[in-house]
Amino acid sequence: MSSLNSVATEVTPGLEPAWRVNLRELRLYLRRNPGLAIGLALIATLLAFVIMGRFVVPWDSAFPMSGPASSPPTAGYPFGTDLRGRDMLAVMVYGTLMTLKIGLLAGIVGVFFGASVAFVAAYHGGWIDVVLRVIVDVLITVPSLLVLVVLASALQKSMTTTIMALTIAVLAWREPARKIRAQVLVMRESPYVSVARLNGASSVRIIFLEMMPNLLPYLCASLVMAIAWAVLASIGLEALGLGSPAEPTLGMTIYWLMTDSAFMLGMWWWILAPIVVLVILFVGLYLVTAGLDELANPRLRARSS
Repeated sequence: MSSLNSVATEVTPGLEPAWRVNLRELRLYLRRNPGLAIGLALIATLLAFVIMGRFVVPWDSAFPMSGPASSPPTAGYPFGTDLRGRDMLAVMVYGTLMTLKIGLLAGIVGVFFGASVAFVAAYHGGWIDVVLRVIVDVLITVPSLLVLVVLASALQKSMTTTIMALTIAVLAWREPARKIRAQVLVMRESPYVSVARLNGASSVRIIFLEMMPNLLPYLCASLVMAIAWAVLASIGLEALGLGSPAEPTLGMTIYWLMTDSAFMLGMWWWILAPIVVLVILFVGLYLVTAGLDELANPRLRARSS
């Protein structure tokens, strides 16, 4: 029995577990692409701040009258308070969380719908491709801000972060649909797709088992870009007063600091906190998008290596 156990636990020389090989390749890629590593570190830092902050500050502190009004940073309020007595640390923690929720939900819905349209149009071709391409090209010319302002104004009475995300997702699918369609058109003529088609594989099997894995890095890059666009769109709408006053998102924080004249009152801590969080968020998303784009683009990957 002991000899059998020794044989079972013996590792063949020269072979490594797949997860260890993948981890080493990931480390090597991050070393070659420091921008992606920095972007991931920034996003991870922001997520750690949000997760740890939820255990430090209560939810009620992010609402008016939870502390002294117009207090600069102190030991009890490290980020200070605003004119209405909100604890800015709580506002940054829960506001960042809700803003990320808007970006993630809108980005996922937009990329999912856009990728579905792109695969249907590019893989099947013919009149289906022509009709869907014309619809996407026409919708891309429509001003995003104008449509979003009209939709947000109509839904303002029932506005929540979920409704805001779905409102933004109405237009978030256009760019992914156009770009993913171009990638699928190239992949459709690839040899492995032709071989799978000759072997009698169904369209669903070819799309999900043959094309989707090769397109995964590009889909991830499109998702990160869609999240960044959705966050920017939500902040713009909320800064115009079209968000939910009951939810302390980053956009509503900017709206309140402009409405309550934080610049004229010299309340620098009220202005600085959301700006720092947004800079970290957008720089991190940009660097992650650039890194994933290099991973998905063979020309950029060959140039960097």
